[in-house]
Amino acid sequence: MTKEKTKKRGRPSKADLALRAEEAEKQKIIEIVFVIGIILFLGVFVQNARADQITHKFKSPSFNGINTSSHYLTIENQEFNRRQTIKDELKAAIEEAERDKENSTVQRFIRNFESRVYAELSRQLIANLFGETPSDSGVISLEGNTIEYSTDGDFLTLRITEADGTVTVITIPIGSFTS
Repeated sequence: MTKEKTKKRGRPSKADLALRAEEAEKQKIIEIVFVIGIILFLGVFVQNARADQITHKFKSPSFNGINTSSHYLTIENQEFNRRQTIKDELKAAIEEAERDKENSTVQRFIRNFESRVYAELSRQLIANLFGETPSDSGVISLEGNTIEYSTDGDFLTLRITEADGTVTVITIPIGSFTS
């Protein structure tokens, strides 16, 4: 017999050990690939078993009809709120512009001037009625308005006729004014 065909007994060589380790590693890789393949196959099979028929459903209530009225109401409410917000902002801006216009330096001067003019006219009217030489009646025209005053000794009557024709009559007892 030849040497090659006879089995050696005893300790295996390094080459035999390396060959056996390599074959064991290949066997482990084959087992891992086989397990992964079975897992993938079962995963696909289970997914197919759980699968349902594919149906198309619209998400928008405008198309599918579910909750359509509440969807339209929501849209209408949002549009209304936007329009109302714009109106409120415009109104606030207009009011702010009017306040700024009324509080300008010129407007404050005019209001102060008018107040002083009216105070002076009032003082002159009081002087005509109750001064050193009082008069029993008189007429004052002011910006289209007519103020007529008269006294009978006990009462002072003011008749104010506005430019639009509205008449206001004020009667004041004068007992304590002329002492």
